[in-house]
Amino acid sequence: MTEQNTERDSQPPQEVEQSIQQSQPAESSPRNQQADVQAPESKPAQPERPPEQREQRRPQQGRDRRQRQQPSQRPGQRGDRRESHHESGGAKELSIVIPLYNEEQSLRELYDRIRNAVGRMGRYEIIFIDDGSTDGSMRVLHELRNRDRRVKIIRFRRNYGKSAALSVGFQQAEGSFVITMDADLQDDPSEIPSLINELKKGFDLVSGWKKKRRDPITKTIPSRFFNFVTSLLTGIRIHDFNCGLKGYRKEVVKEVRLYGELHRYIPVLAHWQGFKIGEIVVQHHPRKYGKTKFGIGRFWKGFLDLLTVLFTTRYMQRPLHLFGFWGQAFILAGFGIDLYLAVLKFTEGMSLSNRPLFIGGILLIIVGVQFVSVGLLGEMITKTRQVGEKEYSIREIWK
Repeated sequence: MTEQNTERDSQPPQEVEQSIQQSQPAESSPRNQQADVQAPESKPAQPERPPEQREQRRPQQGRDRRQRQQPSQRPGQRGDRRESHHESGGAKELSIVIPLYNEEQSLRELYDRIRNAVGRMGRYEIIFIDDGSTDGSMRVLHELRNRDRRVKIIRFRRNYGKSAALSVGFQQAEGSFVITMDADLQDDPSEIPSLINELKKGFDLVSGWKKKRRDPITKTIPSRFFNFVTSLLTGIRIHDFNCGLKGYRKEVVKEVRLYGELHRYIPVLAHWQGFKIGEIVVQHHPRKYGKTKFGIGRFWKGFLDLLTVLFTTRYMQRPLHLFGFWGQAFILAGFGIDLYLAVLKFTEGMSLSNRPLFIGGILLIIVGVQFVSVGLLGEMITKTRQVGEKEYSIREIWK
């Protein structure tokens, strides 16, 4: 019995417990229970290491722990990681921003055309902004992204409009040059090198001119009238303000703020900020898939947006110059009419009670005072307002 206890005392506590459980029945005697309790205390203590050896062992344990935490690498994995970093690192030369809405059928062909046009232009990225599509556009975009990691996807929760899509695309663009184009295959990606060459000549924004437009007459004639009026009122001598194919320098897209439907007037907004605007003739193709997303109503809205652009670019910081001018004009006109009628009364004795022109003069004075008051209110609002950027609900971003 003494030899067996000696052998147990030399074993670790777990092995002692296992040997006791195997050799004894479930109901053990008090003597065996006392042996179970005393077994861990009888284990020989290991000699304490000197402090120098403990300090030397700690760094080695830390290195072993870090090696265990690192994931195992397959052959060739380190080279793949270096190649991915080389592809995504560094400054990009070109960003292509493409807003889309229900363009499932044209996306694959558009991607192939872009690759053929810019495949040798160094680092670039293609940013697709899905403006709440209800077809299979997102499925196609994920297929393209699985093929090419230079494809980025931004998806809205609902349809916000082209201006919102371009605004978010501009925020995400990283290239020194930014190209915008539509996703319906009417814009030709082969024009991208020409746009970049014009930007390198010194222009900050280069707009495409669809000189031979492949659209029905219900769109071409109103568009020409719209462009003529816009050019006349803004003083910018280009022929096609609303062409989707445009080239920008990076600083332009980072400074121009879009909201509402102001994407038609990006050249106007850039011009009033001091950027140099250019234009080149580009090819335009007939629509191949689907149907247009814009109706005749966009032209009426376009003219209202033109008034917004003219006001915000010229008089946003000085609204009294606009309202005060017209207020003074109305006041002077009304005062002149009433002064003329007052002179007639005192010189010729004519009655003013049966002269509607006298009432009209008084109304002009009242309207003029109201215009001046609106201008003063606008000045006060301008001095105290805090500009907040419009936020759009983005469902997901794939970079």
